Amino acid sequence: MTMGKGGVGKTTVASAIAVELAHRGHRVHLSTTDPAAHLVQTMGASVPGLSISRIDPAVETRRYSEQVMSKSAPHLDEQGKALLEEDLRSPCTEEIAVFSAFAETVSRGENEFVVLDTAPTGHTLLLLDAAEAYHRDVSRNQSDLPEAVRRLLPRLRDGAFTRVVLVTLPEATPVHEAARLRDDLVRAGITPFAWVVNQSFSGNGFRDPVLLERGRRELPFIAEVRDRLASRMVVLPWKREPPVGPDRLRELAGSQPVL
Repeated sequence: MTMGKGGVGKTTVASAIAVELAHRGHRVHLSTTDPAAHLVQTMGASVPGLSISRIDPAVETRRYSEQVMSKSAPHLDEQGKALLEEDLRSPCTEEIAVFSAFAETVSRGENEFVVLDTAPTGHTLLLLDAAEAYHRDVSRNQSDLPEAVRRLLPRLRDGAFTRVVLVTLPEATPVHEAARLRDDLVRAGITPFAWVVNQSFSGNGFRDPVLLERGRRELPFIAEVRDRLASRMVVLPWKREPPVGPDRLRELAGSQPVL
C-alpha cells in the first residue's frame, strides 16, 4: 500500500511497483481508493499478468445498497422498505460500501500481489478508523460480517501480509504530514515498511544553479527521513520525462537510489 499526502506520486510509485512485480512473473492486481488517481493513464498500456481496478464510491455504494435491499426487502412491508431505502441514502452508507470494497481488495492478497494506491491522508485514516471500529465490534460479538472485513485489520497489522510504503517529497509539509501519518499508523498497530522520497534534485547530473540550490535545500528533509523516521528509505530522482508507461515505470522501479 502506498500512502501519503496528495500529489507526492503515490500513483506513480504504486504503478512502478506493480509493473516490476509483474515483470518478475508474479500475478499482480493494482487498485486505488483515490478518486483523483489515473492508474490506466499512468500505466499507458496493458502489462501481462497485471490487472487494474478502481474502488469507485458511487459504484460501490450502489452495489452495496442493492445487496442490502435484495437481502432485506422480502422480509419487509412497504413502509419498512421505504425506511430502509431512506437509511441507505445516508452518508455513512458510502463509507461502509467503500470500506467493504477496500477489505475485499486487500483479501485478494492471499492469492496474488495486490498493490493499493490509497487516497490522500485523511481518507486513508477514515478507512483505518473504520477498520478499528469493525475489529472492536467483532471482538465483542461475532456479528454477521463478511470474512474479508473481519480479517482486514489483522491483515493490515501483519507485516508478512501487508507492507505500507509512505511516499513523500523532500519538502517540509509532505515530510511532516507523512510523519504524522506514520505515528497514526503505529498507534493502529501498523508499522510502515519503507519510505520513498520522490522527485529529488539532490543527486548528480544537474548543472543549473537553481536546480543545484533546490537539491541542496532538500538535504535536511532527506536526512530527517533517513535518520529519524524510516527504517528503510529510497530517494527517487526527478525525471525529465514523466514516468508514464510500462518501460518508464520499470526504469523508475530500477532507479539507483539517491542517498
